[in-house]
Amino acid sequence: MERSIEPQQEKKPLQGEFVSVNPLKMSAPLGGALFFLGIDRSLPVFHGSQGCTSFALVLLGRHFKESIPLQTTAMSEVTTILGGGDNIQAAIMKILEKGTPGVIGLCSTGLTETKGEDIVGEVALFRKKHPEHAGIPIVAVSTPDFVGSHEDGFRDAMVRTIEELAEPGQATVPGQVNVLAGSHLTVADLDYLREVLESFGLDPIFLPDLSRSLDGIVPETFEPVSMGGTTLPEIRRMGASAQTIVLGESLRAAGEALLKKCGVPFVVVTRLMGLSAFDRFLVTLRHISGRDYPRKIRRERNRLSDAMLDAHFYVGGLRIAAGLEPDHLYDVVHFLEENGAEIVAAVTTTDSPLNLRMGGGKAEIGDLGLLERRAGERGARLLVTHAHGRQGAERLGIPLFRTGFPIFDRLGAAHRLQVGYRGAMETLFRLANMIWSRDPENTPETWYPEELRSVESTLSGNPAEEFVPVRFDGEPIKNTLTGRKP
Repeated sequence: MERSIEPQQEKKPLQGEFVSVNPLKMSAPLGGALFFLGIDRSLPVFHGSQGCTSFALVLLGRHFKESIPLQTTAMSEVTTILGGGDNIQAAIMKILEKGTPGVIGLCSTGLTETKGEDIVGEVALFRKKHPEHAGIPIVAVSTPDFVGSHEDGFRDAMVRTIEELAEPGQATVPGQVNVLAGSHLTVADLDYLREVLESFGLDPIFLPDLSRSLDGIVPETFEPVSMGGTTLPEIRRMGASAQTIVLGESLRAAGEALLKKCGVPFVVVTRLMGLSAFDRFLVTLRHISGRDYPRKIRRERNRLSDAMLDAHFYVGGLRIAAGLEPDHLYDVVHFLEENGAEIVAAVTTTDSPLNLRMGGGKAEIGDLGLLERRAGERGARLLVTHAHGRQGAERLGIPLFRTGFPIFDRLGAAHRLQVGYRGAMETLFRLANMIWSRDPENTPETWYPEELRSVESTLSGNPAEEFVPVRFDGEPIKNTLTGRKP
């Protein structure tokens, strides 16, 4: 009996790669911790092993150069197998015995997610056993290491916080707006955006607000919680805002959660870098506030226009390979293309609707190894990613423009302004100066081509005549080319 041969199935292209050799992304629990650090008197807690917590703690500390409050349920081999519910309750009790945090943010890890821990259920059990601590908010969020990136963990923590703590307002407060700030925005970005919003007469509530917690403060006393950020009363007041501005496509789900619970309409802003992007943002603010553009912002726009002209001679035509989180990558590559650069490779960390609309074509999901290969194959002259890309840039022999998270080998990463007209101008100048500094330095010996510096050559073009430098003290000097006096 003949065996029928089934037709060969068409192979579909895979999105991303199976193995990450040199990771580009950070973990989802780290993103969750970063979100909770932007809430006043908050304490992020990882439900996992001590190693998971240490990894995030090192990266956050090296990037912000600050003391980072971060705790762990300290899962061991035994509790991992038998269940870590008791560890959760013991950790929460230990925290509450030592202090009174404003919010406890409980993030799961890959270890406990693989086991199948129900952290939301464990928090509910803790509430039943210890009703005396009902006044301390505990937000439990699922953030497995093996799914998504730190952008996803940041979003999931924001969604759960809104679901748990936001309250519908009795009446809308005119001029009050919510600003859901993406994980890619720096402390300087948030400060600048607050200035812009207030210049339109708006009263913004930022969630989270890292500009008040990880902005380099030197406290008089040490407390094992975040010192500054969005306060709990502010989160509860978000339901009374007139509008929510969502800064980043990844946070659309958070805007939808606030709309569903409190009825606050939202608008998503996907780009804030560069001339065209900030133009559209200002049109949105003008529509929300009903006020005209402030004169100060108009002046900044003129300065950016001039900076774009100055920097075009260095950035124009530059072949760039970029690797960042989707929200950040989308903003950066469009900004670079607006200034004449050519994006030859775009690599990101996780799935996003923005990946299909990325500048330079569709973005690939991969690691720094993929970014390095694409940059080498396509002749990139500049690498744009975080500090972990420094070895790849060195192997390629091209400069690295550091942006994103983490940046641990340069100071001031959190205070670097990148959004708005002013941020675009500063970014352009840094980028152009980096390219400029790669060229050989000009000196008086290099002003003229080599062939014009021979003994036979003269400035007049006549080989029979010698050029003699003028000296006004009456004493003739030697010709610098022939060594003879005239």
